[in-house]
Amino acid sequence: MPSTPPEALKTGDDLNEAQLEVGRLLFAKSCDFVISAANMSQVPETVLPEISFAGRSNVGKSSLINALTGRKTLARTSNTPGRTRLVNFFDLGGRLMLTDLPGYGFARAPKTEIAEWTALIEDYLRGRAQLRRVCLLVDARHGAKETDRQAMALLDQSAVPYQVVLTKCDKVKKAPLQACIDGVRSELAKHTAAHPDIITTSSRKGAGIPELRAHLAALAADE
Repeated sequence: MPSTPPEALKTGDDLNEAQLEVGRLLFAKSCDFVISAANMSQVPETVLPEISFAGRSNVGKSSLINALTGRKTLARTSNTPGRTRLVNFFDLGGRLMLTDLPGYGFARAPKTEIAEWTALIEDYLRGRAQLRRVCLLVDARHGAKETDRQAMALLDQSAVPYQVVLTKCDKVKKAPLQACIDGVRSELAKHTAAHPDIITTSSRKGAGIPELRAHLAALAADE
């Protein structure tokens, strides 16, 4: 059975069992690390549709990728904000390329390094023709911050479709979670590239993971 948030917290159209099964089967395939790119010259050439995971430092990007693929250590996780400093590429069954982007907003690193990461992210988002969607992760405990709004504006300018995924929803009670959803929805109304559906997830408990898999599977290359 799909692991869903409470009925009152659902957004968008309900997914049917067939869609959820397509997502499950895709993310059950092998998912292999390809490369960590420090600059655009190292970004791999591929014809696969690409899905990127972006968000503030320590928002849970690596944990979400691990939860989606059913692996514990595919993407390295850390309690130290700013640990992911490269763009990490993963091939999902030869049908999707997943990318884990460096976190923005806070990092224990020299300002020159942070500037380099920021430039790399911007160049990647603006110049990646096969990029089909960015999953923009927002911590449900805090809602959208100014750095998230800046990321939304960059994605609008780059004409890159993105979908907000709320993380760590198991750590928020129902009423504050609904308030966060409503606040983010209001933010998205101002942005042209935003997907209308907000997905609430918990990598630790698995909530929302089947639904996100189904959304992303719809963008995968045919077998």
